[in-house]
Amino acid sequence: MTDKLALTNPLSRFLDKEAADFCRADLLKVVEEYGIERFSFLYTGMDNQLKELKLPFSSLHHAERILAAGERVDGSSLFPGLMDASSSDLYVVPRYRTAFISPFDSRSLDFMCRFLDADGNRAPFTPDNVLSLAHQRFKKNTGFEFHALGEIEFFLIGEGGPGLFTPPRQTGYHASAPFFTFGEVVNEMVRHIARITGAIKYAHAEVGFIDSIRSDLEILKGKRAEQHEIEFLTRPVDEMGDFVALSRWIIRNVAFRSGMLATFAPKLEEGVAGNGFHVHMEVMKDGKNLMTDSKGELSEHALRLIGGLVHHASSLSAFGNTVAPAFLRLVPNHEAPTRICWSDRNRSALIRVPLGWAKAADLARAVNPRETEEYTDPRGHQTVEIRSPDGSALFNLLLAGLTNAAEYGLTQDGMLELAGRTKVEGNVFSNPKLLEDLEPLPNSCVAAARLLDERRALYEDHGTFHAQVIDNVIAQLMREDDERLNETLAHMPADERLTATRQVMHRDIHRN
Repeated sequence: MTDKLALTNPLSRFLDKEAADFCRADLLKVVEEYGIERFSFLYTGMDNQLKELKLPFSSLHHAERILAAGERVDGSSLFPGLMDASSSDLYVVPRYRTAFISPFDSRSLDFMCRFLDADGNRAPFTPDNVLSLAHQRFKKNTGFEFHALGEIEFFLIGEGGPGLFTPPRQTGYHASAPFFTFGEVVNEMVRHIARITGAIKYAHAEVGFIDSIRSDLEILKGKRAEQHEIEFLTRPVDEMGDFVALSRWIIRNVAFRSGMLATFAPKLEEGVAGNGFHVHMEVMKDGKNLMTDSKGELSEHALRLIGGLVHHASSLSAFGNTVAPAFLRLVPNHEAPTRICWSDRNRSALIRVPLGWAKAADLARAVNPRETEEYTDPRGHQTVEIRSPDGSALFNLLLAGLTNAAEYGLTQDGMLELAGRTKVEGNVFSNPKLLEDLEPLPNSCVAAARLLDERRALYEDHGTFHAQVIDNVIAQLMREDDERLNETLAHMPADERLTATRQVMHRDIHRN
């Protein structure tokens, strides 16, 4: 039996089954019951944007054929540089468990799809399949599952109000109305994402706020910008890739329909928090979290995971920070890391171990003395978080890279020792000697590209990252040509530097 709560997937309520159990006959029932006129196939291209193919039908026979056979698309247009126009056909095939009625078109039943080649096998170079293959390999080689959640940060940009309640700079964290005024728009986003994914943890205002944007772009000039975050619950890592793609699409569409702009661009203004894409991870087996031991301390599995992340950290920047403005965000004292290390509950570290209810699940009884019923949670919720990726991340490839790093940590020697050597205490930016001893993250797209090229075997030797994918990412990063960007900006007069910095930050406003 499915839940009947307001945010339960409407199709699950109608069919009285979980989305994972949807079959073709169920979806044909939905077609008839809801008056569906078309299917929409959704998938991400190499540009990280969600693509759409509309498939109308006039009979159930036609609808069934679409659901069974999928459709063909031009792979050379979706994945330029990875497929040649002379042999570019791919199939896109719907995943039934992802079905949802579009929140923007009640006559459309939408699906996330996977790409198959001419022989009906998964195309090895598409980002969604790279992620899926990485998780399959992880499960096979470790005996565990890898779960993840993404924190999606974005700026909502719209017309400002009378200015009676204007929060000071960098004080927007968890702000409420009337200091942050776009909350109803975020509520609509959360409603749609929750019904479709069933995996929303929370939403809140974030630190960043700009009362009046300074920009050469008319779409930004003089507008109010409020930073918000929507965070997921952990789910199998390959599902999280689909959830992030869908959520960014929903966020943009709801904003557009509200006369606003939503952007995931890494940075909008100097001195104002940028948009991160932090990822939390956990190792699971048989529905239980393996990240803590019987005393509530980090387990060997968790420490090995951290070791694997540290080992891969510098090259992961190639997937997590893909435009020049990303490296204007990674600066000291803005809760954005610049050195490779980890710590407990420390937002200056690259890898953070947040509070995870490991020692206290029934906290409410401490503040509600009349509550007598004890609450237990055998699952466990401890995670570790990587804080360097931002809104420019190639999220499927980033999640695949994190999965590779996790597998490496759990299966290779020396990972516990590596974790032990790289743990820090306190704010790393207040300790010059410590900063000097820690390996830095790349400081530009060009540097990230070179590191990925040097360490590409970490990804290719797993058999999950196709060599052409690595080449494509390296080429994309090199085109940013930002190796001396920070040096060039630093030598400009103050006013000229601010203008040039804004031009760099705002050029990718729609791309990210």
